[in-house]
Amino acid sequence: MNSIQIAIDGPASSGKSTVAKIIAKNFGYTYLDTGAMYRAVTLLALENKLTADKVDDILALLAQHPISFGRSEDGQQLVFLGQRDVSLAIRDNDVTNNVSWVAALAPIRERLVELQQEIAQAGGIVMDGRDIGTVVLPQAELKIFLIASVEERALRRFKENKARGIETDLETLKEEIAARDLKDSTRAVSPLKAAEDAITFDTTGVSIEGVVQFISEKAKEILDK
Repeated sequence: MNSIQIAIDGPASSGKSTVAKIIAKNFGYTYLDTGAMYRAVTLLALENKLTADKVDDILALLAQHPISFGRSEDGQQLVFLGQRDVSLAIRDNDVTNNVSWVAALAPIRERLVELQQEIAQAGGIVMDGRDIGTVVLPQAELKIFLIASVEERALRRFKENKARGIETDLETLKEEIAARDLKDSTRAVSPLKAAEDAITFDTTGVSIEGVVQFISEKAKEILDK
């Protein structure tokens, strides 16, 4: 086996994307940020003042402005809607606080899952999200479910927002993350949960390097079989 599929799931700010990017780079795999895809659709919905009952209109907009990914000169991932770079816009607080209801729309999830599965067919891939191991890549050879305390995740998001120049209140972030957890884990379509064969890893108090090392070792064990 020359390459494997690695699915990394977990709640908001559990470190999924940061870790997934590093692992993909280290293994020479494709990285796909599925959360960015849902955020991009959410941005489309908000900009056009569309609500959950206008799912057909949201899908039509997505067809007109397809999601794609690119790289900046310093290697950072860029997210596009059509020709527009929305990498920063999709991290706005308004998008963050609305992405759950968009992600809960079955037709939206079905379309994005199709796109994600198409991309995964190309070979070795690291994909992170909330339903990768359970829905998108149920056949993935390695499934990881990352968790962390609400307090630690809120602090991580606070630092990320501050670095991006996004004004945020830490206590408000704690409330928003807890609310997001509830929405994501109780939605009817593809709720946030660990796959039966996933390895759950608590990242509270663990460095990014420590999480990367843990997942890398699990991946090498599979590749060496």
